[in-house]
Formats: sequence, C-alpha cells, structure tokens
Amino acid sequence: MLFLDRNENHFGPAPEVFEVIHNITPEMLTTYSRDFMLGIKSKLSAHIANILGLAEKNVLISYGSEDMLKHIMHCYLLPGEKLMIPEYSWWYYTRVASEVYANTVEYPVHIHRNSFAYDIDEIITLVKKEQPKILLIASPNNPTGNSFSERHLEQLLETFPKLLIVLDEAYIGFSDKRLDGNTRLVSKYANLAVLRTFSKLYALAGMRIAYAVAGEQFRELMMYSNRYLGYNRISEQCALAALKAEQYYHSIQSIIVSERQRYMDLFSVAEGYTAFRSDANFLLVRFPEDHKEQMQRTLKAAGIQIKFYDERLLKNYVRITIGTPAENSQLLNVLMNFLSAYVPLSEITGNSE
Repeated sequence: MLFLDRNENHFGPAPEVFEVIHNITPEMLTTYSRDFMLGIKSKLSAHIANILGLAEKNVLISYGSEDMLKHIMHCYLLPGEKLMIPEYSWWYYTRVASEVYANTVEYPVHIHRNSFAYDIDEIITLVKKEQPKILLIASPNNPTGNSFSERHLEQLLETFPKLLIVLDEAYIGFSDKRLDGNTRLVSKYANLAVLRTFSKLYALAGMRIAYAVAGEQFRELMMYSNRYLGYNRISEQCALAALKAEQYYHSIQSIIVSERQRYMDLFSVAEGYTAFRSDANFLLVRFPEDHKEQMQRTLKAAGIQIKFYDERLLKNYVRITIGTPAENSQLLNVLMNFLSAYVPLSEITGNSE
C-alpha cells in the first residue's frame, strides 16, 4: 500500500539524524538525562531558546504536539468553559476538550474560489460574543491548508490581552513563510503559545517529539509540562540534529512546493473538481459527490490510500498528502486515468510525469 493519508513526510529525516541513531550508546538507553546539572531542562530546549532569543523556561518539550495540546486543555479548561477552534479543523481539538468536559465553539473558515481564508473581523466579533477561555488557531490549518497572517495574529493579541491564544504550527515549513516569525512574538505577548512538531517537516513522526514556546501567562503550563527526569534522550538528539540540517530540509520544502503544484495543475482542468491552495504538505480537493464510491474503488485497487472525509462539511472532499516525486507520479497516473472518463486526456497530459 501507498499511504498518502496522514500527512507524513516520506522523504525521511536528514542524514545527520541517522548519524545520531547509528551512534546510540548504552548510556543513552540506561541513564536519565543530567542536563539539570548544567542549569537547563534539556539541550534541545536550550538550543531552541538560543536560536529564538527566548528564555529557556519559555520552551516546553513534549511527546508530539498531541501531548502539548492535551497539557494545555487539561491545565486551563474547566467544565463548561469554551475552546474556540476553526470550523474545518483537526478532530482532536474537540476530543481533548471533551476530556475535561469543556465546550467547543467554531469560527468560520471561508472559501474564496480555490483557497480557504480566516476572517479576522469575524473572529474578533465571535470572541467577544462567546468569551472562550482559549482561542486556537491552526496555521497552516488541517485540512484546509490556509495560514493565519502575523499581522492578524498581533491584532488578536492586542485586542484580547487576557485571552489564551494557542497557535498550532504543526505544518509550518512547507511554504515560503519565515520559520521564526510567530515564535518570537511570545516575548512581547504573554498570552501566546506557539506549538511546533518534528513530525512533519523534519520527518520524525515516529520519534514523537515536539516543542512549544509560551508567554508568561502560561506559567502553570510551564510547571505542568516539566519533566523531573528529563526527556527521551534519543528523540532529543535526533531533533537537535534535524534543527541543524537546515539545507536538507530547505531542499525538501522546495520539492514539496513543486510537487503540490502538479496536483493543482491536474485538478484545475477537471470539471467539478477544485484543489485548494495550501501552505502545508497536503492539499484538500473537492469533487462531485457521485464520484466518491468509484474513486475509492479505483484507488483501493491501485493500492493507494488517501483521506476521504465523512464529516458534515467535508463529505465530498479528499485530502492528499504530498509524497515523493515517484509516489506522486504513481497517484497522479491513477487519478488521470480516472478523470479521463470526465475530462479529455489531451487537456491533462503531462501532469503525471
């Protein structure tokens, strides 16, 4: 099976990461970290704090962003309080809020031709009306692929200085946006936390490691997420190696941007189909509802799995993870043969090569 349904990075991690794995010592497996003797929580958090110009206490390491999201919800949400999230977003946000009996309120994400977009004025109005305890913004958002501008983020932070604002940037790095832009805002705005993961761009999903940078209003979270015995020493060393391999990951980013466009080109000539612009390593595609069953059968027969949605707002949508060029060619060939029943082949020739 070719799995292009979970937004994993199939290019693999940098060679420097494999060097860490090849040089694992028995000590890394048998002993706890002693970084506390250096006056730091971990070498990883110290390195991230240094490159971002932050105090190390504001950098929190976690078992993937999933873990940090759970920490935040469990730390701050009380029963009956509100978490505000995007209308089209990752189902886990609602699930983890329900664990503490909190309520989830959605703000709209609007479609403008072939892209999704946030409406800052609408979000401000809804926050004033609903009075959430936490406002969560996903940028880029999963599954819509759209980003939230730094200018609008600052506008929210200025307007609601007491509101806890959590920016989930799991898919940062697959566009031309600066990697350090929003993380540096936590030194200016105490109510901001930015979540980052090594699962996507850095291709370390199996390592389950991520980090957050948080402003001073997240003091309870800083204590809640601290680890007396340190973190996974191997995951930490792999993450450090990944952060230092900038050129390798920049090349992957460039390829994914190019490969993403191949799908955009294909669907742009398929009547009834819309591929939405994305800043992530996936793209969302809307298709005629009566094509769904046949498309699923075709892909299953080809041994390819992509993400078909059953949710109310996404019943005739599919999300495609951008794989390697060879993997994308495999899927594009299947899709082109499928679409040829509805679009003349001459119009889409060239997109699968």
